[in-house]
Amino acid sequence: MPYSTGFGDHFYCQTDGRLECSHVFLAGNGLPARWQQPGDFRIGELGFGTGLNAAETWRQWKSARQPGDQLHFMSFELHPMQGHDIDRALSRWPEIDAERQGLLALWPKTPQGIVSLQLDDQTRLTVVCGHALAGVHAADAGFDAWFLDGFAPSRNADMWSAEILQAVHDKTAVGGSFATYAAAGFVRRNLMAAGFKVERRPGFAGKREMLCGTKAPSGA
Repeated sequence: MPYSTGFGDHFYCQTDGRLECSHVFLAGNGLPARWQQPGDFRIGELGFGTGLNAAETWRQWKSARQPGDQLHFMSFELHPMQGHDIDRALSRWPEIDAERQGLLALWPKTPQGIVSLQLDDQTRLTVVCGHALAGVHAADAGFDAWFLDGFAPSRNADMWSAEILQAVHDKTAVGGSFATYAAAGFVRRNLMAAGFKVERRPGFAGKREMLCGTKAPSGA
């Protein structure tokens, strides 16, 4: 179970991080059902961590995608992990063995700058190394979904600030969505102030609540 000494928090739910990804980030964004509609799809993620969300998303995308459609998964990560640490963390789940091996075959020895990996002919992964706020500001607009997965708001408030959540909103396509395990009051208020319609849902593994929502058209 990887643990950040800098933030004093685990990288994912101690119960089962892969199932948490499916419950919170995928289902919270209406995935994989939305992939049944033809068209390319862009996901933004705050906090790449071990790459677990990317690997599980890739796995489910391969089962649901339509011929010719492209998925671009873009993650923003201040402290990218070395390949051997990613390997050790993801080896816990045999369900994503193929995705783990595919990711590690392409992962650079020293990840820095913008890491761009063509995982397969319909899937691209970009990891922007550095401060998330600067990375989001520099990204092209038009994200269809966001996985807000920084360390706990009580331990890493910068990843849940009004400024970064406003940037996330501004880069989201109309009708685009977000999901997060976090349910802290200030996070919900910052998301609403940014312009998202926010919904509370039952959280994963006994956690009472999680948040998800959508970007409505201007004036709606």
